[in-house]
Amino acid sequence: MTSQVSSPAEQADEAVVGEQRKPAGTKDVRRLDRVIIRFAGDSGDGMQLTGDRFTSETASFGNDLSTLPNFPAEIRAPAGTLPGVSSFQLHFADHDILTPGDAPNVLVAMNPAALKANIGDLPRGAEIIVNTDEFTRRAMQKVGYETSPLEDGSLDGYSLHPVPLTTLTVEALKEFDLTRKEAERSKNMFALGLLSWMYHRPTEGTEKFLKSKFAKKPDIAAANIAAFRAGWNFGETTEDFAVSYEIAPATKAFPVGTYRNISGNLALSYGLVAASRQADLPLFLGSYPITPASDILHELSKHKNFGVRTFQAEDEIAGIGAALGAAFGGSLAVTTTSGPGVALKSETIGLAVSLELPLLIVDIQRGGPSTGLPTKTEQADLLQAMYGRNGEAPVPVIAPCTPADCFDAALEAARIALTYRTPVMLLSDGYLANGSEPWRIPELDELPDLTVQFAQGPNHTLEDGSEVFWPYKRDPQTLARPWAIPGTPGLEHRIGGIEKEDGTGNISYAPANHDFMVRTRQAKIDGIEVPDLEVDDPHEAKTLVLGWGSTYGPITAAVRRLRKAGESIAQAHLRHLNPFPGNLGVVLGRYEKVVIPEMNLGQLATLVRAKYLVDAHSYNQVNGMPFKAEQLAKALKEAIDA
Repeated sequence: MTSQVSSPAEQADEAVVGEQRKPAGTKDVRRLDRVIIRFAGDSGDGMQLTGDRFTSETASFGNDLSTLPNFPAEIRAPAGTLPGVSSFQLHFADHDILTPGDAPNVLVAMNPAALKANIGDLPRGAEIIVNTDEFTRRAMQKVGYETSPLEDGSLDGYSLHPVPLTTLTVEALKEFDLTRKEAERSKNMFALGLLSWMYHRPTEGTEKFLKSKFAKKPDIAAANIAAFRAGWNFGETTEDFAVSYEIAPATKAFPVGTYRNISGNLALSYGLVAASRQADLPLFLGSYPITPASDILHELSKHKNFGVRTFQAEDEIAGIGAALGAAFGGSLAVTTTSGPGVALKSETIGLAVSLELPLLIVDIQRGGPSTGLPTKTEQADLLQAMYGRNGEAPVPVIAPCTPADCFDAALEAARIALTYRTPVMLLSDGYLANGSEPWRIPELDELPDLTVQFAQGPNHTLEDGSEVFWPYKRDPQTLARPWAIPGTPGLEHRIGGIEKEDGTGNISYAPANHDFMVRTRQAKIDGIEVPDLEVDDPHEAKTLVLGWGSTYGPITAAVRRLRKAGESIAQAHLRHLNPFPGNLGVVLGRYEKVVIPEMNLGQLATLVRAKYLVDAHSYNQVNGMPFKAEQLAKALKEAIDA
């Protein structure tokens, strides 16, 4: 869903119109600057769909937002159990925000398991909407409730709203030719309608979505729309909800432009398509399904009209093998995976290093080791990306910092791969991949020119005057070798994993040649042009917090809190992890203390300490969830005071 952002004055006028369009009757309407809502239920209750629809309507309304989907790895986790709880958290505001929020203001709990799994995150006074129909003795005992939390006083510190969601949904759909079980499935739409009323969300987009989603089942579409409207009307008429809330559009958060809500994986997919168009090359994806990267395969398969070819291989090795073959054939080649798949692809990544062909390896990191936590987030693949191959096989590494930034990171990865003829590792993670935020759709003239020149003929003259093609004769500026398309007359050359002779590309076991090639490949990576690191330091602080990847939002939110409290702290965030920005050493040397928060056990800190001999302090978390801003603010305050 897209929305046009105009000037703040025009936005203010639009907000007034929106208020007139959504009258709240005689009930009290309170104005808030932000709110954090969490939908939680069984993994079959449709919480991800509910959260996604609420998010889409919030984006179309013009709020800034950030989301955190959280769900089990199992296709169908045990119903009614704590491991089976699925949740979707949304933070939206009338100003610029950076994280999905630390603690929900509102929890919608569809069953006892959802309540028990999430109650610990709620601050006192938070609103809790519970589906009382699911609070049966058996369901409560399954998660360890000896007495009903709705009746034993344990929720007295919260604003509790008991709502028989299932009963009300079935009653609202009694005119439809549905079984009770079929009618019950729409209870998430009833809850969505209720929350849409509470927070004055638009409804047209959701109804249009339901008609489209169930276009082949119009009765099901009508039933879901009826449940959605019933939830809205329930909020309007019930005595239990005496107040609704308004969060105005974020009039000052966005530059002028056309915006849409976008997830990290979707932004990355669009970035890859844009890169192929800017390079005027066909896009080839060779991939094997793996959580949380599979959405990229799903999305790119929809874009054959842009010359995209997707190949779902039988395994990870076949996927990258096909991609590398496509790179040899002249495509912008991509393979997508997560940490376990990177391990399987490592030999072929090394082959791409040896062949010196452009190849994008997209790693959507998740909790490990081994299968680990497939649906949870982590940043623990950095050292694998840097060193996880046999031999000296250097690879550039970049990392996006927000869901929307995945678009730009894809373009940057393509620029490096195409310019320097090298595989490139792009490290996203589950938090970025599944999370979403507003994204300004760029104009075409804002995109970089990525066009490449293929080798067309001989490039070297022998002593006898004859002209030949040397596949490893390098550009003196980039050290990139020529890219010769198979079938071009006169450009035949050997490929393979055995060491090449400099220039000719012939097989060579000569010690001096191997030493030269190893050092040359390293020099090519070291010489990649990357922008200098920008530092946010308005008060000449003594402490610098350095981050990479998805820690950007929590770190920035924490820094804002500290500065608001009068603390002086500097912030810098790395996109390029290999090579590092040329000024990183100088930046680090300016500060007495350097703190590096990471969702691992200190991998960037290890690299920084080794390269720059800086006593960087790690602050680490490996619980499968992103940092909370308050948690980071406390840790950084302790570092400042130490």
